[in-house]
Amino acid sequence: GGTTLSHPSTVTVTQRSRFPLMDDSGAAYLAFSDLSGGGSGSMWVESLARQERQEQQEVEAFRRRLKYFFMNPCEKYHARGRKPWKLMLQIIKIAVITAQLVSFGLSNQMVVAFKEENLMAFKHLFLKDYASHDPGDYAVYTQAEVYTHLSHVVKQFLCLRNLTVGNHAYEKDGHFYAPLLVCQQFYHNGSISPANETFEIDAQVEKGTGTRVNSALKSFLQTSLKPLIVCVCIRLLEVNVYFTLKAINLQTVQHHELPDCYDFSITITFDNRAHSGRIRVDLDNDVDINECRDWKVTGNIYYTVLFDTVIILTCLASLVLCTRSVATGVQLQFVSRVSWSDRMEFINGWYILIVVSDVLTITGSVLKIAIQLKVVTSYDVCSILLGTGTMLVWIGVLRYMGYFKKYNILIITLRAAFPNVMRFCCCAAMIYLGYCFCGWIVLGPYHEKFRSLNTVCECLFSLINGDDMFTTFKTMQQKSYLVWLFGRVYLYTFVSLFIYMVLSLFITLITDTYETIKQQQVDTEPASELHAFVSECKDHPNSGCYRVDDGSSPCLVCCGRR
Repeated sequence: GGTTLSHPSTVTVTQRSRFPLMDDSGAAYLAFSDLSGGGSGSMWVESLARQERQEQQEVEAFRRRLKYFFMNPCEKYHARGRKPWKLMLQIIKIAVITAQLVSFGLSNQMVVAFKEENLMAFKHLFLKDYASHDPGDYAVYTQAEVYTHLSHVVKQFLCLRNLTVGNHAYEKDGHFYAPLLVCQQFYHNGSISPANETFEIDAQVEKGTGTRVNSALKSFLQTSLKPLIVCVCIRLLEVNVYFTLKAINLQTVQHHELPDCYDFSITITFDNRAHSGRIRVDLDNDVDINECRDWKVTGNIYYTVLFDTVIILTCLASLVLCTRSVATGVQLQFVSRVSWSDRMEFINGWYILIVVSDVLTITGSVLKIAIQLKVVTSYDVCSILLGTGTMLVWIGVLRYMGYFKKYNILIITLRAAFPNVMRFCCCAAMIYLGYCFCGWIVLGPYHEKFRSLNTVCECLFSLINGDDMFTTFKTMQQKSYLVWLFGRVYLYTFVSLFIYMVLSLFITLITDTYETIKQQQVDTEPASELHAFVSECKDHPNSGCYRVDDGSSPCLVCCGRR
């Protein structure tokens, strides 16, 4: 009696959404059943409409949830009143981590400077007539000079206490001072006659019995080393002088740090392996940093330990917040069926970058505390951890700059160009390595910048940037005309290929990506299916719709429908 006539087309709108395989005849049948069935058919249609509205509400709630996930901190604050804790924490973390890095950098600089200054002092003390020569330039040329320089080393060692202006001392072996040790290496047997162009040599290398010179010796004769050297001078390969000195770095006290005790294992080498009439002399040392045993320092030296503890707690809080945000994104990407590229939108690479920086900073801070308490002495490892962590923290600031369209052009251009840049660099690296190996083998004996593979790579990279180009051409030795001509062809082809072609193509690749990004910003179309779905949500952050706790949305296929 109260049944109203419904057009079949109006029924099929609702019913086809629930039964997508239903044709027009089925829709007409359902409409007829609605007329003949009275109120029960109308209630059935209302139930379908109610379910359709509920599903639409769930889709809108899920769309708002996604839009809230991709909001910046300011929009999230207006949407739900959530304070940007991560943003504020990152600002605080940048300040304290940078201060920590500067403090440790100054401390590490004192350690490195102490090592280098001691090495220079040892060279002036133990190398006769040393005048800051370049490595490899200090040498002796006669047998008399060999004996004189060896005697000078031993005498300076014996008189060290009266000579040094530092706090150097001999190493103790129990109740006695460790002696100086003179060792030599020579061929086992052999005879050489350059006049007759004949030789007989046994390539087996023997090490002679070391000569020990104790620091308690009051007198030392120059002739005591002469019989040891002269009898094997023709077969002599190398003479090494070994001794150990100790010192304390007191300058760290000024920076509220405990001083370190240093063991300098010094080796003086007379290298005659070339047998060219020139014996190169070099001094090198291995440094061991140890904890001083009986120390007493007035004043508080644990302020830096407390500061490092605060940094560790700050980074732990940042690590927890960013890890939770990453976990939320991982959960959201499985709520709907989307493509792999859209799924990666849920994984925020900036949060992962911050997590990595937090882990590095926490590890470096713990190691720094251990160094300050003299448990370990790994200054280099600690500096790498803290330096890398600080660098990543500053790079992470770009995430917040990216929320402004006028400042995010660098970020989105680098992200878009990265795959093509890596493929381009792989191809260019093949050509670059080919030139490196060729230059190392052919030009190495005739050019100082091509003596090792490492210096070749550095030289060619500087040539790409146009640095030191004339000097590289000028210092090519002309002892071999064929090699000189090859070097000219080698350098001209490399410069022409990499500057005018490879580098230009590389810049063009970045420029094309930049132009593409600018065009995409002009065209307001969404960049992906995911962003197209989210853009249908027209709710403003101040609308109050985001303050409703919609709980966990069911698994929808909303993005897959598009």
